[in-house]
Amino acid sequence: MEFVMQRTSDMGLLVFGIVLAVVGAIMRFAVEVTTEGFNIHTAGVIMLVVGILASVVGLVLLGMGRTSRSTTTERILETPTGQVRTEQRSDSSMQG
Repeated sequence: MEFVMQRTSDMGLLVFGIVLAVVGAIMRFAVEVTTEGFNIHTAGVIMLVVGILASVVGLVLLGMGRTSRSTTTERILETPTGQVRTEQRSDSSMQG
C-alpha cells in the first residue's frame, strides 16, 4: 500500500506575508496611540512592507511550481511467526 501526498511548500510564506501585512496595516492606520521612544505607526509601516514583500516572494515561488512530495510505503509480510509490518517514508522536492 502506498500513500502519496503532494503539497506546495511555499504556501506558508504567502500566508505569513498576508497576515504580517494585515497586522502592519492595522498598526499603521487603525491604532491611535502616542508613545515615547517607539513609534507604532512606523513599526506598522515596516510590517506592512515586509508582509507585502513576503507575499510577493511566496507568489513567485508558487508560480514556479515548486512542490514537495511525501511517499509512505507500507508492507505487511506473512512470516512463520506472524505478520511483519514495515513502513518507509521518503520526502523529496520537485521542480514542476
